[in-house]
Amino acid sequence: MTSRSAPDRLLAVLAAFDHAHPALSLSDIGRRAGLTLTTAHRLVGALTAWGALERDASGLYHVGLRLWEIAALAPRGLALRQVALPYLEDLYEATHENVQLAVRDGSEVVYTEWISGRSAVGVHIRVGARWPLHVTGVGLVLLAHGDTALQETYCTGSLASYTAHTVTDPARLRRMLAEVRRTGVAVSSRQVTEDALSVAAPVRGPGGAVVAAVSVVVPHADAQVPVLAPAVRVAARGISRALGWQPEGARD
Repeated sequence: MTSRSAPDRLLAVLAAFDHAHPALSLSDIGRRAGLTLTTAHRLVGALTAWGALERDASGLYHVGLRLWEIAALAPRGLALRQVALPYLEDLYEATHENVQLAVRDGSEVVYTEWISGRSAVGVHIRVGARWPLHVTGVGLVLLAHGDTALQETYCTGSLASYTAHTVTDPARLRRMLAEVRRTGVAVSSRQVTEDALSVAAPVRGPGGAVVAAVSVVVPHADAQVPVLAPAVRVAARGISRALGWQPEGARD
């Protein structure tokens, strides 16, 4: 077996942490990273000294604030969230439902902000959560506005299913993506849970490329898409303008 490089081993230590495993012992880190206890001890010590990891009173390790500081510099992370938040709050006030902001990372959607409605439908979302692109409204938007190669690779790959309504037919998914581009919104109905429907719209950067997506998630039983779609579009366009995008008609 080819020996892993030092950077690969360091990254394996960090990758041992996820939403299901936010706190790990040294032996847990070594096991999940595929490292000997001696190597894990050395790398964890270096990362802790730098601030990438922190050790609590019980001896468990957590992701450190130093990583949060670095991650805050990501233009699609905290910087995007800060620009978008006023418009997300407006969308929440208009609907009092779950409001989400997300970006694409490969074949997955990553949620960078989420405002939870007090009595809204329950969703399996948190900041940093990932889902396949085809099962969420924001994911459909990001896939629909991705390049042709991405769409073809995705549609011909394995399409995960979560409910009886999850779209797993490539031909149907292609039609849905074409409809997203035509209407400017995506509707994902009961794709992840049986009781939820989301309406999403694209957020554009200064050059017009889609860099994120915003959505509102409501109970499927009382979803009023014709009412929700304009509100979501307004929020998405507001964020886009704040990022420097100008509609074609408004440009010099």
